[in-house]
Amino acid sequence: MPAKRHRNKTFRKVHVKTPGGKTVIQYKKKKPSKAICASCGDKLKGVPRERPYKMQRMAKTIKRPERPFGGVLCSKCSRAKIISKVRGK
Repeated sequence: MPAKRHRNKTFRKVHVKTPGGKTVIQYKKKKPSKAICASCGDKLKGVPRERPYKMQRMAKTIKRPERPFGGVLCSKCSRAKIISKVRGK
């Protein structure tokens, strides 16, 4: 039986093969939900779905797209915002 702290839906079961050759069940936290656009609420492409401790180890260029408003707005909304700024609205 798993430890009391692992008996909930927060954790997922992962079968891991140990160096000794045995397969054991480990309990790992689930991935967070996808990042969403601040304007339209659509899911952002190019933004990884990882826990904060893994995101800290990633390079800045992997964490979000390298464009204006990358990682905050989706490509459609950022395009519209840039065009409206250029037009002076």
